[in-house]
Amino acid sequence: MPDRVRAHGPGRVNLIGEHTDYNLGLSMPFAIERGVTVTAEAIDGDEIHAHALDLHKRDAFPLASPRRERGWRAFVRGTVAELRAAGYALRPAALEITGDLPRGSGLSSSAALETALCLALLGLSGEAPPEDRRELAKLCSRVENDWVGAETGLLDQFAALLSSPGHALRIDFRSLDVESVPLDLGDWSLVTLESGARHSIAASGYNQRRAECRAACEALGIACLRDATAAAAAELPAPLDRRVRHVVSENERVEATVAALEHGDLAEAGRLLDASHASLRDDYEASVPEVEATVKALKEAGAAGARMVGGGFGGSVLALLPPSVAAPAGALAVAPDEPARLL
Repeated sequence: MPDRVRAHGPGRVNLIGEHTDYNLGLSMPFAIERGVTVTAEAIDGDEIHAHALDLHKRDAFPLASPRRERGWRAFVRGTVAELRAAGYALRPAALEITGDLPRGSGLSSSAALETALCLALLGLSGEAPPEDRRELAKLCSRVENDWVGAETGLLDQFAALLSSPGHALRIDFRSLDVESVPLDLGDWSLVTLESGARHSIAASGYNQRRAECRAACEALGIACLRDATAAAAAELPAPLDRRVRHVVSENERVEATVAALEHGDLAEAGRLLDASHASLRDDYEASVPEVEATVKALKEAGAAGARMVGGGFGGSVLALLPPSVAAPAGALAVAPDEPARLL
């Protein structure tokens, strides 16, 4: 059994399919190179000591009985508690956490942290993670839902744990089937650009949108919005009609993007990104002025398509750039990379 391990959890970009995961729809994310690294070292005693190097903050708590906390401490304590509840025997450990993924950028530093913590704690304890990584994704999602207070779906955790280099994931959140789709961009490129508006799921309108989706399901008499139709949406009062319209059309755009990539039609993929953003802005009302200004700047610079990524209400914008268009200052080039792993 090792006395020291390191694990890396990647951030993610969602190519298309936003706010569809918790509605049991379709999404198309991929892991990126940047992320969060957790170093775990065995210690004597019965505690977990955590040091968030980038934040210059520390925490310590009993391994057997983590109490609830807020902020980054909620992720660490929740991960320990959920792993123990799942039957894993964890060792007392000192954890060092660092990363190169901007917090609040909409690139899922949360899932990166959760997955890195899980793999580091399990690796240090000589415990093998579930053979089906979807089970570990569900555990990480419980940390986010029950300990952090963000009603996220499984998109970010699936992307962090199941991605593969050179591919996006087509995820069906009803069946939990995952299909790797080659993301062959040739001379084209994908970049993200921070809007300057920090994104926080737990503090944004994200949970309100989830509540509105539940209300729409109740009004339509269906179990999830995957079963809704555009015609049914038109019968609902505002703003529920718009929320359903976004989910229905966004699922269609995921399938259309898969087809566009299969045919090498990147111009069409760009058009679909634009359409996704317009729906997120107008029907889901998840944008903010800073995001709109960033989308406008990217389009004026020559992007074939641009849209907000992540839960919205701030964060980054994703843009698809043709070969003749240079990435603007401050942009981060992104491409499908490896999933969460021990280093």
